[in-house]
Amino acid sequence: MSLNNAQRQKLLLAPVYVALVAAAFFTLIPFAWLICAAFKTNADVFTANFLPTGDGFLGVAWDRLTIANFIRLFRELGIGRAMANSIFLASFSALIATFFCAMAGYALAKFRFAGQGWVMSLVLAALVIPGSLLMAPGYKLLYDLGLLDSYAGLILPGLTPAFGVFLFRQSMVNSVPTTLLESARIDGAGEFRIFFTIVLPLVRPMIGAYLMITFLQSWNNFIGPQIVLQDPSRFPLSVAINQLRGLYGTDYGLIMSGTLVSIAPVLALFLLLQKEFIAGLTSGAVKG
Repeated sequence: MSLNNAQRQKLLLAPVYVALVAAAFFTLIPFAWLICAAFKTNADVFTANFLPTGDGFLGVAWDRLTIANFIRLFRELGIGRAMANSIFLASFSALIATFFCAMAGYALAKFRFAGQGWVMSLVLAALVIPGSLLMAPGYKLLYDLGLLDSYAGLILPGLTPAFGVFLFRQSMVNSVPTTLLESARIDGAGEFRIFFTIVLPLVRPMIGAYLMITFLQSWNNFIGPQIVLQDPSRFPLSVAINQLRGLYGTDYGLIMSGTLVSIAPVLALFLLLQKEFIAGLTSGAVKG
């Protein structure tokens, strides 16, 4: 029996899908271990790889699983405040960085002005400078401006990162037709109206992608808050989880539950913006 083109294509793609499923399985093993460890006591973390064995259903000792780690996190250790700090910092940083990078990318892509080539060269040069080299001068600048131990000291340095400016510039070149902008200007639309009503909707996939990139970057920022902030009540979740380690011992079940709590908002954001994330990176990757 002969196969049609669709059937042949499915047969050719079958090994690819098998390889992807296998890769996904091995990728999810650490997350499965994390979830199991979050509900175990510190003793069971070392005696059972995943769920503790026993006489229960499927050979699991279900009665030894506990939510005490989560209760300690929120009632005794005040992890809820650190989580609120992280949500505020990551959300606000993502919103303002995305907005200013979109404006800068639009200006570099669709306007002609003196020194434009130098500005673009400066953006590209900033992409290759390691962030660790800027820690000392950045700290000195924040000290001189009186922004230490404040959220402004964490947010302002990431207002318009070069990476975001370059991504939006590429997206504007590929997704925003110049003729459309000229038609809007002929009809009497101002530049701000054009930007908000025409340009931003056309680059919506890039906005979703960059919102997620900057949110993740701020959410996972570990070194920056320890350099800028001194008040423990201002610490974000990444620093608070690190402080769960004891001086003479470590409760790994407690740390795993805190890690699981820190992953949940990021996972929810990715599920919400995954289509825009993929589409935005694809649009930014096209040569313009």
